[in-house]
Amino acid sequence: MLEMKAHCEKCGAATPATGKAHICSFECTFCPDCATVMQCICPNCRGNLVPRPTRMRTPAASA
Repeated sequence: MLEMKAHCEKCGAATPATGKAHICSFECTFCPDCATVMQCICPNCRGNLVPRPTRMRTPAASA
């Protein structure tokens, strides 16, 4: 399951699970403003930063 980090790794801004954030394939997390400044390139792995999906609730229980 995707780890929903609560803060931008660059500026420390809040990135709650229901808010907007950008992530790379290693789940590095950045606020939209920092992602834009970094041209959507992760400074840690040099991968693409893409909009993180929002998590509105917990997953359904397995049957």
